[in-house]
Amino acid sequence: MTHTGVHVGCDVAKHWIDVAILEQGACFRVSNDKAGWTALRRRLAGRCVSAVGVEATGGYERGLILALLAADQPVRRVNPYRLRRFAQAMGLRAKNDRIDAQTIARFTATVALPPVAHNPDVDQLAELVHARQQLTQDLTRLKNQADHARSSLVKDLAARRIAALKHDIKHLDKHIAQAVSDTPDLAQKDRLLQSVRGVGPVVSHSLIAFMPELGHISPKQAASLLGVAPFDHDSGKLKGQRCIAGGRRRLRNLAYMAALAAARYNPTLRSFYQRLREKGKKPKLAIVAVMRKLITILNAILRDKKPWSPNLAP
Repeated sequence: MTHTGVHVGCDVAKHWIDVAILEQGACFRVSNDKAGWTALRRRLAGRCVSAVGVEATGGYERGLILALLAADQPVRRVNPYRLRRFAQAMGLRAKNDRIDAQTIARFTATVALPPVAHNPDVDQLAELVHARQQLTQDLTRLKNQADHARSSLVKDLAARRIAALKHDIKHLDKHIAQAVSDTPDLAQKDRLLQSVRGVGPVVSHSLIAFMPELGHISPKQAASLLGVAPFDHDSGKLKGQRCIAGGRRRLRNLAYMAALAAARYNPTLRSFYQRLREKGKKPKLAIVAVMRKLITILNAILRDKKPWSPNLAP
């Protein structure tokens, strides 16, 4: 007789976690703190667990994930957008914490998701890089507000806040660079990535932090994770325009800026971009193609552990 494991869904809030065990129909709640994580680990101990699905909630799930990984539980991070679309496809219109936990468990049992891997060095880097991104967004928003200010007082306050944000960003840059240089594996990846003209420290550090799979996946998978893989839009005789979708948005935004720089200063990618334009490709579509080419090259560089060369085979 074949025994299959159970699938667990965790709906995480700030103060508590609703848990559903799909095959047993069990639902319960624990606190979102060390005591609650310990209680959940005890409930799952001794069971054959195939996967524990945890919905990404902007940070409230981090402690739970670390606690489950420490207990050698197979954790899967669930994208909220995909989860909601799955619930709609299942005809689930009602929504509360208990139903969400059950939906996460069913989603985890139905959809193949990559296991969550824990690397303390990468996690520390990711926290620093994420903080930098937030400060950069605040800086951009504040600059836009200052441009439209009329009051001299408002302009003065904005100028002081802008100066403070710039100082904090520089301070974070030093800590990020130190965190990378202190870890030989991360330092090697950083050197390899920045060997490509157009890829600077911000892009390199973000890729190391938020795409740790790079170098261990296929070119198509790399393009898909970045969100630059073209998807067909055909039906019958209709041949629609292929378009990109999904992926990791904050990385895609940075890769777009890197592709703009590479299309100007990297001889190989500049020639590639010019050929596409000569064939009639619109500028933005050509840049997206450069992004796809760039992430393929970076994946190959980390795979082969060799710095950039025009003859590198992606």
